[in-house]
Amino acid sequence: MESYQFLLALALILIFTKVFGLMTAKVHLPQVVGALIAGIILGPSGIGLLTESDFLLKTSEIGVIMLMFIAGIDTDINELKRTGPAACLIAVLGVAVPIIGCGGTYFLFFERTADFNSIIKAIFVGVVFAATSVSITVETLNEMGKLKTPVGATLLSAAIIDDIIGIVVLSVVSGLGDSDIKPGIVVLKILGFFVFTLVVGFLVYKLFKRITINHEKSRRVAVWALAFCFIMSYCAEKLFGVADITGAYFAGVILCNLTGSRKYVAKKVTAASYLVFSPVFFAGIGLKTNLSGLNGSIILFALVLAVMAVMTKILGCGAAAKVCGMSNRESLTVGIGMVARGEVALMVAQKGIDTGNISADIFPAIVLCVVVAALITPVLLKLVISKGDKNTPKYNDEPDNLTKVTV
Repeated sequence: MESYQFLLALALILIFTKVFGLMTAKVHLPQVVGALIAGIILGPSGIGLLTESDFLLKTSEIGVIMLMFIAGIDTDINELKRTGPAACLIAVLGVAVPIIGCGGTYFLFFERTADFNSIIKAIFVGVVFAATSVSITVETLNEMGKLKTPVGATLLSAAIIDDIIGIVVLSVVSGLGDSDIKPGIVVLKILGFFVFTLVVGFLVYKLFKRITINHEKSRRVAVWALAFCFIMSYCAEKLFGVADITGAYFAGVILCNLTGSRKYVAKKVTAASYLVFSPVFFAGIGLKTNLSGLNGSIILFALVLAVMAVMTKILGCGAAAKVCGMSNRESLTVGIGMVARGEVALMVAQKGIDTGNISADIFPAIVLCVVVAALITPVLLKLVISKGDKNTPKYNDEPDNLTKVTV
């Protein structure tokens, strides 16, 4: 871009993402979908006003880091403890089955030999569809008055846990995807990262508890928290070869138990993120989605992958819920509730493009599948959940929904 052209690009992204976000919200669809559509329209598949630039790439990277930090700080540890084993089993199968199903679909379509690199690429595609969009699930359940039910609480916890598992798997696969690094070194680096996170996390948590004694809602707390997020992102990528978004996520998890200032920090970081950085990230995904490259085989792949993305969550999570003693209807509700993909899936897909593990040719198909999964979840949930069911037992308290995703 020429000098100062980045200002026009930023203005167009903010205007278009907000307009299309509001339009999708009007028809009860996630605003993230509107932001993706805005990027596609502005990019080479649309009117072609914008192309990728170094400014947009760096701003987008900041946006994705802030999004993962928000997801981490939104993690409710008490809720995870309460729903415990059931949520863990649902999350494990909710990650494993999509990785096998969606990764296997990619492998059958595009890979001819079972060599190491082909398997890594297939797993990477599977990891894209491993994580559940907590925001879409929460918004849908809350709208139907089912968030405070045992099924709703278990589903929410499972969605959080499978995000954590997905991020860990992403870190492993990203490391193994580098042919110059031996698997043993990758494992050691990842273990080193988690030891580093535990030690630094303990010290930083204690430090923040002291800082926030008399400054729970001071702006400096939010500034220091965000600085810690960026430091963890840098250390993860630079020192351990772990994805920067993994460092950002665990920075949020470390601070999620700051009872007094947690909501304040989440509110401030969310405002900063969704004011500038997150719209650029979501629009940037749209800019990369060049629909002109779609051909018959890619479209067929997208259709099969979309079906697989939906069915693997329903079967994997639903089966786990059934094993945990839930009824058929409750199990189906859990399975459908875990179908939604959103921000985390797009972040993983972006990381796949950056590392060369996801081809630009199939990237539009992956984005379309993420959008389909996000759109179909509220529809399917409304079919299986009766709003008038007054006999469902409820908890007395409801998990905090600190950061409803709006663009």
